[in-house]
Amino acid sequence: MAALQQTPIAFQSRSPPTTQIISGPTAKLSFSGGLKLPKLTIKLRSNRTSRRGGGASGAKMVASAAGSYANALADVAKSNGTLEQTTADLEKIEKIFDDEAVYNFFVSPIVGEEKKRELVDEIVSSSSIQPHVANFLNILVDMKRVELIKEIVKEFEKVYNTLTDTELAVVTSVVKLESQHLAQIAKGVQRLTGSKNVRIKTAIDESLVAGFTIRYGNSGSKLIDMSVKKQLEDIAAQLEIGDIQLAV
Repeated sequence: MAALQQTPIAFQSRSPPTTQIISGPTAKLSFSGGLKLPKLTIKLRSNRTSRRGGGASGAKMVASAAGSYANALADVAKSNGTLEQTTADLEKIEKIFDDEAVYNFFVSPIVGEEKKRELVDEIVSSSSIQPHVANFLNILVDMKRVELIKEIVKEFEKVYNTLTDTELAVVTSVVKLESQHLAQIAKGVQRLTGSKNVRIKTAIDESLVAGFTIRYGNSGSKLIDMSVKKQLEDIAAQLEIGDIQLAV
């Protein structure tokens, strides 16, 4: 069983140094193995809330713990030259844990650690996860902190962006945008922010009707809204006629 001090957090990796470029949107993932997730009959959300604590103090505790883990992983990635690939690995992991069945499996108190490690091995194998990131997942299993994985991904992203002078921009559109359009958006965000690098994440939202939005800045605090939905809302506000419904 792995040993880990939560504050500060440190672990060592044996993976060789590699150089990776900033990658685009990650591909769809699937498990090639035959591991089946057992059906869980307990409610986990209330457990998770009570463990984290309530209100602002609970949120700060979660952010602090997640930040410690994220910084530990970033230190390893810096030391072996895999910041870019580690970021890509965490994006894959984030997508996997977006599956409620996978998340519930890992946070369930009735699923043994050995079974959880088996699923970690399956994720690592099917998604080509680096050894030090696989080790990190196993540490979270040992420490019973897998519930922090989504917060850890967010905190790691912040650390990565700071280290590489990178601005993250989330582009939301009705349909998938072409790569050349995303490249143009990236250049525009770079001009606005003066950042050395820009990373683009994409999302689909059919309620925008047409067009797209760009969210960037600290925790996505800045928004450029080029959607038809926003234009309709502006028109409705000017005319004081309430929401406009567009038939499609």
